[in-house]
Amino acid sequence: MDGEIFDEQDPVKLYVPKRERREKFTIDARAPIGVFDSGVGGLTVVRELMRQIPDERMVYFGDTARLPYGAKSRDTIIRFSRQIVRFLKTKGVKAIVIACNTASSHALKTLAEENEIPVIGVIYAGALSAVRATKNGRIGVIGTRGTVNSEIYPKVIQSISPGIRVFQKACPMFVPLVEEGLLHDSVTDEMAARYLQELKEKYVDTLVLGCTHYPLLRSTIGRVMGEEVTLVNPAYETATELRDILAREKLLNPGDGNMEGKYRFYVSDLAENFRDFANSILPTEHLEAKKIEIEEY
Repeated sequence: MDGEIFDEQDPVKLYVPKRERREKFTIDARAPIGVFDSGVGGLTVVRELMRQIPDERMVYFGDTARLPYGAKSRDTIIRFSRQIVRFLKTKGVKAIVIACNTASSHALKTLAEENEIPVIGVIYAGALSAVRATKNGRIGVIGTRGTVNSEIYPKVIQSISPGIRVFQKACPMFVPLVEEGLLHDSVTDEMAARYLQELKEKYVDTLVLGCTHYPLLRSTIGRVMGEEVTLVNPAYETATELRDILAREKLLNPGDGNMEGKYRFYVSDLAENFRDFANSILPTEHLEAKKIEIEEY
């Protein structure tokens, strides 16, 4: 794929810089992939990347000091995202995954236009997967207030398949519940029942988990919605898209170099909490997380 895959009519697809821009900037295939989120939710994307492209190195940043992003303004999210990208680029990353639906909906276009490496978000992947999954043409989307208010999922889903009806519900308490580690708790069960009843009454047969934190509540959400509803986790499709981009751009890591420090994790606060959570859900052992001052970037 050559050319900029980006315009106002299609604001969330993957982005590959034009060839003339890339030719002025040498990208090392052995360089790491940069991934960021407001907290631990983006680890669901990292987990899928580890499975699909195991030879790749990764640098992850979780903005744990400033979460949740869902209640922040668009300008604030863009400012935070720019700081994070500047930090990730100090680590020499070859591509960036915005593993956050809110940041994808507000900051992807800006970040894509400002950088010479591939940048992708998670929304288009989730929308496409939902369109493929639905049988009755009624799709539910749950996300942060920021994602829901942006109307980005309905726009993208209906651009793919105009006849589909999309019903959204903001679930602002899900992120703090995940960040607190309350994945299997009566409080989480109660909040899920309250949030999801409205979508059950719309008879959706497909539900997009429109925040990367939400797959960590998949069992609870699935139990509330019922087995007849397909849950869409955009992480899988996002990892597939990135793998395809890297292959097309000849940027897949051949896996024959020094893989010391293969996975590196950074946060803006609470490094020990993040480390413990990451070690509990990722298929690797003894991960460490380092706190950095992200406002310096």
